[in-house]
Amino acid sequence: MAGSSFFALIDDIASVLDDVSVMTKVAAKKTAGVLGDDLALNAQQVTGVKADRELPVVWAVARGSLKNKAILMPAALAISAFIPWAVTPLLMLGGAFLCFEGFEKLAHKYLPHEAGEQRREGAGIPADIDPVAYEQDKIKGAVRTDFILSAEIIAITLGTVAGAPLQQQVTVLAGIALLMTVGVYGIVAAIVKLDDGGLYLLRTAGAGTIGRIKQKLGRAILAAAPAMMRSLSVIGTVAMFMVGGGILTHGLPFAHHGIAAAAASIAGVPAVGSVLAALAPAVLDAVFGVVAGGVVLLAVEAVKRVLALVKRPAQ
Repeated sequence: MAGSSFFALIDDIASVLDDVSVMTKVAAKKTAGVLGDDLALNAQQVTGVKADRELPVVWAVARGSLKNKAILMPAALAISAFIPWAVTPLLMLGGAFLCFEGFEKLAHKYLPHEAGEQRREGAGIPADIDPVAYEQDKIKGAVRTDFILSAEIIAITLGTVAGAPLQQQVTVLAGIALLMTVGVYGIVAAIVKLDDGGLYLLRTAGAGTIGRIKQKLGRAILAAAPAMMRSLSVIGTVAMFMVGGGILTHGLPFAHHGIAAAAASIAGVPAVGSVLAALAPAVLDAVFGVVAGGVVLLAVEAVKRVLALVKRPAQ
C-alpha cells in the first residue's frame, strides 16, 4: 500500500509539473510581444551613464524589476480573486502613464522646465548634473517604466492560468516573472556592453584568417554600436506608445473594434504587403497612444497651472 501511494504521489506531481510546463509555454508565447517592448524600453533607459557603471545600473534595474514583480504577483492574485473588474482599469491607468511619459519625451524641449530636469538621452551625463544623482534618476525611471510592463506581463499570464488551481497559478507566475526578468536584462546588459565586445575582438585578434575576421567583426561592431545606442531612444519611445496605446485600446471596446476594422481594411488593399498588414494594428495602437499621451500631458499641465494660480495669492 505504501509503495502504491508513493507512486501515485509521484504521478500526481508529474501531472502537476506537466500542466505547469504547458501553461508556462502558453504564457511565454502571449507575453513575447511585451518582452520586445520591455527590452527596447529598458535598454534605452540605461543608456547615457558612464561605461564602467553600465552593468551596475542594469543590475540595479533588474533588482528593481524583481521587486516590482514580487509586489505585483500577490496583488494581481488578490485583485483577480476579490475584485476582478479592477484589473482592466488599473492596466489602463498604467497604459495612460506610459503614453504620458512617451509624449513628455517628445514635447520636453518645447515645455518650460528647470535646468536640473534637462535630460539628453544618449548624449552622456550633462555637465551641470551630479553623476550619482543622474544615475539614480535613470534607475528610478527604468524601474518605474518596468512596473507598468511587469504589470502587463503578470496580467497576461494570470489570464492564461485563471482556471488553474492557486498553486499552479503561483508557480507559473513566478516562472514567467523570473524568465522575463533574466531574459530582458541579460539582453540589455549585452546591448550596453556591445562596444566593449568590439574592442575585445580587436585587442585579441591575432594573425591569420581568424585574426582578420575578428578585426573586421570588431570594427563593424564598433561602427554599428553608436547608431544602435542612439536608436534605442527612438525605439524605446515608440514602444511606450505601442504598449500604452495597446493597453488603452484593448480596454476601450470602441477603439479596439475601430482599430481592428481599420487594420482589416488596410490588409484588404492589394498594394499593401502582408508584413505591413500585420504591423497595421500595432501602428494604429501607437497612434492612439500618441493622442492619449498628448491629452494626458495637457491635463497634467492644466492642473499644474491651476495649482500655481491657487498658490500664488498665498505667497
